[in-house]
Amino acid sequence: MAAKRVHRDYPSSGDLSTVKRHKDLHFAEDTTPTDDGAAINLLSLLLQCAEYVATDHLREASILLSEISEICSPFGSSPERVVAYFAQALQARVISSYLSGSCSQLSESPIQSQKIFAALQTFNSLSPLIKFSHFTANQAIFQALDGEDSVHIIDLDVMQGLQWPGLFHILASRPRKLRSIRITGFGPSSDILASTGRRLADFAASLSLPFEFHPIVGKIGNVTDPSQLGTRPGEAVVVHWMQHRLYDVTGNDLDTLEIIRRLRPNLITMVEQELSYGDGGSCFLGRFVEALHYYSALFDALGDGLGEESGERFTVEQIVLATEIRNIVGGKRRGTMRWKEELSRVGFRPVSLRGNPATQAGLLLGMLPWNGYTLVEENGTLRLGWKDLSLLTASAWQSQPSD
Repeated sequence: MAAKRVHRDYPSSGDLSTVKRHKDLHFAEDTTPTDDGAAINLLSLLLQCAEYVATDHLREASILLSEISEICSPFGSSPERVVAYFAQALQARVISSYLSGSCSQLSESPIQSQKIFAALQTFNSLSPLIKFSHFTANQAIFQALDGEDSVHIIDLDVMQGLQWPGLFHILASRPRKLRSIRITGFGPSSDILASTGRRLADFAASLSLPFEFHPIVGKIGNVTDPSQLGTRPGEAVVVHWMQHRLYDVTGNDLDTLEIIRRLRPNLITMVEQELSYGDGGSCFLGRFVEALHYYSALFDALGDGLGEESGERFTVEQIVLATEIRNIVGGKRRGTMRWKEELSRVGFRPVSLRGNPATQAGLLLGMLPWNGYTLVEENGTLRLGWKDLSLLTASAWQSQPSD
């Protein structure tokens, strides 16, 4: 399936300068010219509807949403699917505005956590995004732990712990054996954390690694003192954060930054979605169009290897991608922190991922059965993209020595 850039000036009743700056949208070219014209029409309707929502013309938005629902389906082509889910998110925002006069906030914890985590496992089997995140961070951690024999990893959203068996394997292969490896895992559910801890302990035992798991129900932003994380003298501390929009992982950004600053870990590994979400200050329309561009690429990528009838594809789109879309479109966001700038400001410096992490990530991508994905090294970070659009950026950071 080839990618196509759609160029169009969208109908406007107000200032759409933000929209026009983002008017090149990435939709799949897998249909006839007639279908391509239908996709452009859907896109125009959706963007007009977003403008109505942004300007509180809710009646007009509802009329357009009704029209969109009649001509697109989450079971159709990639353009139809992404428009259908964005329309659903707009509908939820309209209903919320009618009921309460304000849009719902990003959920504090995942609804039906087990279903979300199961869908993420399916996503991992259909796309390299999660594998890239895990593999790149693990390579950076492995390099940073050279010469260390006591390790404490603080995972800000451990979920089912799928990342860590890979790291256990390469740590177990070192000539110098570890005296201890501990993981402190944050999460919203004590049951899921307990299950994750048991699985990781069993896997570590199979490799004869001395392992401890410390579960914390809640968010790093709610921690008031680094001592609550149970760090011990002489151990190398690593903080890992894979960002997403399924639910609020960390709580308040400033509180999160402060506790990390006070913790002064040996290494921070971070994987970020290539979405600014308006940087906290831009208009709803700008955020909407940016997200539409981003998720159009993700839907195109999934559709490239799976047919419209695929149940696995539908599960990932409905539970993972649609949830993120609803959280972006339906919530009044707080300001988004520019993490690279803020980490530098509070005493961290970037660690380059060029060299072995980049080489190994390239080899991993080459072994996987998906075409169209790209890997770019830029200023020491690694960017995974779909064709011409960056999707994820992996970076690593170290504490600068105190004066």
